[in-house]
Amino acid sequence: MVQSYKKKHTLADKYDAIIIGSGMGSLATAACLSKEGKKVLVLERHYTAGGYTHVFKRRGYEWDVGIHYIGEMGRDKGVLKQLFDYVTDGELKWADMGPVYDRIVIGPNTYDFPKGVTNFANQMKAYFPDEAEAIDKYIDLVFQVSKASRDFYAEKAMPPLMQKLVGGKMRKGYSSFASRSTLEVLQELTSNKELIKVLTGQYGDYGLPPSKSSFAMHVSVVKHYFNGGYFPIGGSARIVETVDPVIEAAGGTILTNAEVTEILVEGNKAKGVKLADGKTYFAEIIISGAGIVNTYDKFLPNQVSEKYQLDEKLKKLSPSVAHVCLYIGLNGTPDELQLPKANYWIYPEDVDHDEATERYAKDIEQPMPVVYISFPSAKDPSWSERYPGKSTIDIIAPMPYELFKEWSGTKWKKRGDDYEQFKEKLAQRLLAELYKLEPQVKGKIDCYELSSPITTQHFMNYDLGELYGIDHNPERYGHRFLQPRTPIKNLYLTGQDIVTCGVGGALLAGYLTASTILKKNVIKDVMKSQSIGQPV
Repeated sequence: MVQSYKKKHTLADKYDAIIIGSGMGSLATAACLSKEGKKVLVLERHYTAGGYTHVFKRRGYEWDVGIHYIGEMGRDKGVLKQLFDYVTDGELKWADMGPVYDRIVIGPNTYDFPKGVTNFANQMKAYFPDEAEAIDKYIDLVFQVSKASRDFYAEKAMPPLMQKLVGGKMRKGYSSFASRSTLEVLQELTSNKELIKVLTGQYGDYGLPPSKSSFAMHVSVVKHYFNGGYFPIGGSARIVETVDPVIEAAGGTILTNAEVTEILVEGNKAKGVKLADGKTYFAEIIISGAGIVNTYDKFLPNQVSEKYQLDEKLKKLSPSVAHVCLYIGLNGTPDELQLPKANYWIYPEDVDHDEATERYAKDIEQPMPVVYISFPSAKDPSWSERYPGKSTIDIIAPMPYELFKEWSGTKWKKRGDDYEQFKEKLAQRLLAELYKLEPQVKGKIDCYELSSPITTQHFMNYDLGELYGIDHNPERYGHRFLQPRTPIKNLYLTGQDIVTCGVGGALLAGYLTASTILKKNVIKDVMKSQSIGQPV
């Protein structure tokens, strides 16, 4: 398939909006504005678009760097499914991962997370028969908090006056849980430590162990996958491939190799951007999907940041976890290698998630607090047509950025022998975890490559190699400045920092930003139009 965003473009003389970065939040914002007739220029600093939704190819293989599974794609009338359909004109298709989407591995025990709320409840009760009441209360609470999230996030897109009038009421229900830790809430439901450990077995999806994470973030992930996991058919590159035509139809462009170094501000009004090569582009609307830290600390002139005390706001935020990812290519089809579709979440048996994290932070020779294994080639029914006789596996684990800091000034692919040796040692540790669970793949590996926190730093422009932008701790949800509107006129934010991490969170952020700019509830309009079968 020809990827139109990689074609040589003739740029327009004028654009209605400029978006910095091409991650899911930026793409969704661009598509929503394009559907309203806005001509949008999306600027991506790297050679390929998509942010964490992009793929890379090496040695005859393809790996997805950020998408491992998405929830809520099985119901045509589901909110997230309809939102994806809108920004892709229904061209993005999804494959069901099957009856089990996650497997929580704790020592010798494996706990399956099956598709369907009733199935999940029954499975948990089978594992923990004495905790049936706690499990029911837990599931009820997940739905209660999830329902309260609608008003909380809708308020972010409202005009300032409306926020003052009704914002407090709209935030109250969700904030009462968002301001508490996951562990604190779960300990009120049960004293069974193993059950808590299992229920929080997906914490790697947001990067903070139970005592540090907001219960609201935990709920977002759990509810997201209750009805199973799904994978984009054709790989995650299909996201940008299906959004790009929507942008192009309105005269817009996704431009790669276009690194923004400055947002141009005149008075109190954003008016354009300056690129690393000295080129400038101007528009009435400037949107940054590059993260709030990059936007306020790197792109805005110092006097602007100081005037609005943006640096003081940033001091209230902390970066999320850094990580390593082992990308593995194997000889043999997913069927031949008997690769599962379900993901593994592997944890030490002897301590809880928080203790394991603290122990590892002090000494990385200790067991890794979490190891995640995904089998993307097994999830994509089109994989074997595109890569016959091949398979892929991804293995992810947390990794302190400080351990790689000495190589932060080096060039990608040219970081030296010490760097490669350190990575190889980590790769062998991760391979050992894989062989414990899928021993049949031993001897079938054709190649592997480990990305480090400074790889993330290089490609995602996060200073400390953050995987999820800013931390999803309880304090985060009380920061009112994490919303699309900024103090600078015509400058807006989008992406995971204003909602939550993950592709679903970034997608919703794109809609919130578009709603703020267009001064209407785009999500409501899309849902209404889809229900009566009419285009928006």
